[in-house]
Amino acid sequence: MRRHRRAKIVATVGPASNTPEMLKRLFLAGVDTFRLNFSHGTHEDHAKVHAAIRALEAEMGRPIGILQDLQGPKIRVGTIRDGKITVAAGESIRFVLSGADGDKTAIPLPHPEIFAAVMPGHNLLIDDGRVRVAVTGLGDDYIDAKVVIGGTISNRKGVNLPDTVLELSPLTAKDRVDLAFGLELGVDWVAMSFVQKPADLLEARGLIGDRAGLMSKIEKPAALDRIDDIIRLSDSVMVARGDLGVEIPHEEVPGRQKELVRACRLAVKPVIVATQMLDSMVNAPTPTRAEASDVATAIYDGADAVMLSAESASGAFPVEAVEMMDRIIRSTEQHKLYRSIIDASDPGEEQTAPHAVAAAAADLAEVIHASTIVAYTSSGTTAARIARRRPAVPILAITPHAAVSRRLSLLWGAHSVLSADIHTYEEMVERALGFAKEEGFAKPNDQMVVVAGIPFAQAGTTNNLRVVQVEG
Repeated sequence: MRRHRRAKIVATVGPASNTPEMLKRLFLAGVDTFRLNFSHGTHEDHAKVHAAIRALEAEMGRPIGILQDLQGPKIRVGTIRDGKITVAAGESIRFVLSGADGDKTAIPLPHPEIFAAVMPGHNLLIDDGRVRVAVTGLGDDYIDAKVVIGGTISNRKGVNLPDTVLELSPLTAKDRVDLAFGLELGVDWVAMSFVQKPADLLEARGLIGDRAGLMSKIEKPAALDRIDDIIRLSDSVMVARGDLGVEIPHEEVPGRQKELVRACRLAVKPVIVATQMLDSMVNAPTPTRAEASDVATAIYDGADAVMLSAESASGAFPVEAVEMMDRIIRSTEQHKLYRSIIDASDPGEEQTAPHAVAAAAADLAEVIHASTIVAYTSSGTTAARIARRRPAVPILAITPHAAVSRRLSLLWGAHSVLSADIHTYEEMVERALGFAKEEGFAKPNDQMVVVAGIPFAQAGTTNNLRVVQVEG
């Protein structure tokens, strides 16, 4: 089963999509990786979905990725007297650490890490920025602020601090329990929320090891300041535009998206563009024209994948949303300007032999009009290096590892198949021909470019390039 597009689709599973029947419909409509959002649902719920996806994978004979998205820290105000208070621009208010009854002079904010890090002039955004206040003074257990944008503050509303780096681990106690459960299930990716700095990834990396790929969700301005190091320590990145768009000006989000996609492409790390891509399809069978353009923009940027959240998790039209995203991707990739835009955004190459071989394979395949590039890959890195060039030729990735095959379902342009290790040149060519024909990537008289590493089955040794003629 072959997708006739390069970019991948990630869909969030929820009440609208958690049955085996609906998961199959979504996969057939175009989903490559399913996201399990651990901010919602029980372990039992997620275990059932995981089992259903693995059963579907066996039925379809195609690898399917599973992404575990950890909740991360949630910063909220406490309980407000009468449930809510209204504040006006210019008004002075006070937040307190504890012992509050919840009025304008004592709004509970039970997060000591905020009181330890916030400074005068810093902004606090409440309820996704609907209320904005600026800190004017503080003590050990109180924060004075002036209201910049007025509105209603009600019980347990979220608080964002775009100017403040908090000494707060992105892994809460709940996240550690959820992570252990997800790794036991066998998820392919683990997405971390609230990443602010490179050190935030170290604990998760120690817990995960090589059992899953580590994905950093970029949703904090502080992360943008250290983004190259964060990308280097991650296996993939999610541009979480919802939270990021609360903490940085709206007009900066498109440019930041382009920067992040380009940086990930340079670093050979898959990147997902996420949040509100087809948001109106939560309640409507078609998107707005602006949403269709937003998805297309991510594809023109060169994103490896685009993601559906509420559209597939709780919306009324989950299958239609996936079908629409699939159509937008295919139409964009076939547009006459797509290739020139993608080529113009090429970030360049690292000066190493493996990168040079991968780049040469992509260039050679286009020059000779090859039907496919066959990449033998033990860790997925060879396929990723080729994908970085965003070649016009599809990538057939052959790997001996099921886990690698599933992770490749997030990589731009890669169609992965499982195969035992190869040991000789003859076996390399024979197997490449067999899979290319079987998977619909080659027909008689086609030419293919085959990339491998010697010694065979040794990760990180991309050093061999070969042109193979398909017999007539």
